[in-house]
Amino acid sequence: MGLRGLTCMCLLSLLTLQAMAAQGSPTSNPKGGKKRMAVDTAADGVVIRSLKVNCKVTSRFAHYVITSQVVNSADTAKEVSFNVEIPKTAFISDFAITADENAFIGDIKDKVTAWKQYRKAAISGEHAGLVRASGRTMEQFSIHIMVGPQSKATFRLTYEEVLRRKLMQYDIVIKVKPKQLVQHFEIDVDIFEPQGIRNLDVEASFLPKKLAAQLIKKSFSGKKGHVLFRPTVSQQQTCPTCSTTLLNGDFKVTYDVNRDNVCDLLVANNYFAHFFAPQNLRKLNKNVVFVIDISTSMEGQKVKQTKEALHKILGDLRPGDHFDLVLFGSAVQSWKGSLVQASPANLEAARNFVQQFSLAGATNLNGGLLTGIEILNKAQQSHPELSNHASILIMLTDGEPTEGVTDRAQILKNVRNAIKGRFPLYNLGFGRDVDLNFLEVMSLENNGRVQRIYEDHDATQQLQGFYEQVANPLLRDVELLYPREAVSDLTQHRHKQYYEGSEIMVAGRIADHKLSSFKADVRAHAEGQEFMTTCLVDEEEMKKLLRERGHMLENHVERLWAYLTIQELLAQRMKLEGKEKANVSAKALQMSLAYQFVTPLTSMTVRGMADQDGLEPIIDKPLDDSLPLEMVGPRKTFMLEASQPAPTHSSLNIEKLPDQVTSVDADPHFLIHVPQKEDTLCFNINEEPGVVLSLVQDPDTGFSVNGQLIGDKAGSPGKPEGTYFGRLGIANPATDFRLEVTPQNITLNPGSGGPVFSWRDQAFLRQNEVLVTINRKRNLVVSVEDGGTFEVVLHRVWRGSAVRQDFLGFYVLDSHRMSARTHGLLGQFFHPFDYKVSDLHPGSDPTKTDATMVVKNRRLTVTRGLQKDYRKDPRHGAEVTCWFIHNNGDGLIDGVHTDYIVPDIF
Repeated sequence: MGLRGLTCMCLLSLLTLQAMAAQGSPTSNPKGGKKRMAVDTAADGVVIRSLKVNCKVTSRFAHYVITSQVVNSADTAKEVSFNVEIPKTAFISDFAITADENAFIGDIKDKVTAWKQYRKAAISGEHAGLVRASGRTMEQFSIHIMVGPQSKATFRLTYEEVLRRKLMQYDIVIKVKPKQLVQHFEIDVDIFEPQGIRNLDVEASFLPKKLAAQLIKKSFSGKKGHVLFRPTVSQQQTCPTCSTTLLNGDFKVTYDVNRDNVCDLLVANNYFAHFFAPQNLRKLNKNVVFVIDISTSMEGQKVKQTKEALHKILGDLRPGDHFDLVLFGSAVQSWKGSLVQASPANLEAARNFVQQFSLAGATNLNGGLLTGIEILNKAQQSHPELSNHASILIMLTDGEPTEGVTDRAQILKNVRNAIKGRFPLYNLGFGRDVDLNFLEVMSLENNGRVQRIYEDHDATQQLQGFYEQVANPLLRDVELLYPREAVSDLTQHRHKQYYEGSEIMVAGRIADHKLSSFKADVRAHAEGQEFMTTCLVDEEEMKKLLRERGHMLENHVERLWAYLTIQELLAQRMKLEGKEKANVSAKALQMSLAYQFVTPLTSMTVRGMADQDGLEPIIDKPLDDSLPLEMVGPRKTFMLEASQPAPTHSSLNIEKLPDQVTSVDADPHFLIHVPQKEDTLCFNINEEPGVVLSLVQDPDTGFSVNGQLIGDKAGSPGKPEGTYFGRLGIANPATDFRLEVTPQNITLNPGSGGPVFSWRDQAFLRQNEVLVTINRKRNLVVSVEDGGTFEVVLHRVWRGSAVRQDFLGFYVLDSHRMSARTHGLLGQFFHPFDYKVSDLHPGSDPTKTDATMVVKNRRLTVTRGLQKDYRKDPRHGAEVTCWFIHNNGDGLIDGVHTDYIVPDIF
């Protein structure tokens, strides 16, 4: 397979405008609420008069403006939706609508303020601006407004990003899909690169090559490049008599710059940008270990495509490279257990190993990674000749850790301590079931990055494409150094490795009157030698560039620095906790506001454009790994923030979670933690499937938690059927809040059209005083202001599990603000009570200790036993020692257990 180097892609997807009838019967939506009725835009009197995309690139910084004018020639008002796809890496910086001679301008503010003020509008969907994940690399921006009869509306959206070089080029991809003929259609791309443009190409997937050559004008000379696509209406038609459009596909501009200098420094208005991409270097030999998930969830196409990719990747290894393969399912196995040279014989043996391995068991991710790390560490320590190679660890998984060490924090610590900054770790997450945030934090902590591999026909090519980006290291331990007294606020300037076809980019601020002393020293290790160079500013050239590009150059260099800084701060905050995370978040927020970027910490409202409640739309940016969450049904006064990271326990005003808590889990085992005794009591409740039990009931506030039992699907013959909680109802009548939780779905305000989430979603919901955090496929946390905080743990059936039924566990994380009258099987123990244990002696089971307990003026015989807390590990749990009260807690609970049976979960 030929190696093409590294690419950078800036993806822009062009808008679709849809006119919708303001009147008429909407079609029903099976999820609730109403579905708007789409109509043929041109026939309905609404046409797109003009649609223009202007892209200006200055030294890798891309500034996009999409402008469209829509005309409603009908005699009635029409609803028009404006839909645009933008790159996930881009930040929206401006949005405006002009309608009926009124201008509505976007205003960026911190997310908390925006959502507190405007959350109704965001949820109701009235004029709401939504940005959601769309495909692999895009986010979809969408907003809709009413356009009056015989009126027009103009939309203008601005966003910005820095172009990253991959596979030796920068890409601008514009997805063109207007869905109708447009009177004035235009794509105008203007590129200014001080290094000079080396090549410039254009292609349109929706046009035959011959026609594209006629319609697309391109030119480049020296520092400037230009692309213009301005088809007439007849040139857009699919045939001379057709009203349908050809414009449906990708419009792609690719270019690269001259590399005459080893590095290039650009200085403007006390900011600098340093671009480093040396050419003509010998490739470093690699030490590479591939760590591959072979758990049973990889079956089918995933393992087939993984094997195909590995075969081709092995074929790309050079004779001087060394490698090994590690496979992990429930157990961990390595091909050789040490690095071997990529000789023809070893490569053939490795291909046979890949072809023959089979899937087995769960996902011992921790064990697989530590084995791969140990192989690389030993090679560097035992073989000095290998220590000069570029070491790389690449891990591929399609699931979450389920075997061995499964606690994510511990895995992160183990990997960090094992690598110790020696080499990068690249994590590939295959499919939608991986915890990409977890993999991303792990990669960031170890000088690497993460990439999702989508389950699709081209997964093999995706895997190969990633490998191509790291296949040819040219330098290792790269440092770009600047005079301390001359610079401040540097972006990342140390890199473990530099790869062929990529580019290292550093930006920062230059102190006043320090330009004369400003320079850049680059130090790195190259093949067989040390790499050293010094870069100086050509002040005369800078003056010339400023005359050519003027204010745009100054503005773009500063905004390039701001963009890189914010991106790095957002990545850094993922790795931090507590005060450190708060400080980094505050700095990222301050810069987002100063430079007016819509980031995960800010929101844009559109001033003056209010709905019937006087509330304005919200424009938010989602996380890369967020899932689109649809809000349906009537309006509710709660907030959905799928675009923010789910709050951690610490963000819910809990200073420190106790090691042991009061809970109920499994068949169902009740654990009552008694803090003043530093001990735990436990009991079981034996009831029939379908029975609903009262767990928490606060008569002062009405807050309640009830749980319904379900039976195990496949109980052993002759044994009583086990029962587990399969449905929980959490209610807070004071705020009209209800939450129904099952192992399949989480439903907010069931019965009144509330939204339904699956356990695959990651979301943060707020309804007045209640916060709900859904942590995908793991748990959810409910926090009631001036009340309690509770966690629901999801248990999934897994290979080797004794239970064949998905079920739920319920944990009380904080209850000290609940009223003294709180009751229920768990609630009655929220406040201190006393008991004494004495007369310890062997019980009827000689392996267990019995004792006498005096509690609530009753004398009980209790037994020392073990139960489990499943908060950190839903599969195996952590053992908790407790005093077991027999006969359904008789004598410990108030009354008898049947007193706690209620008719329904609400």
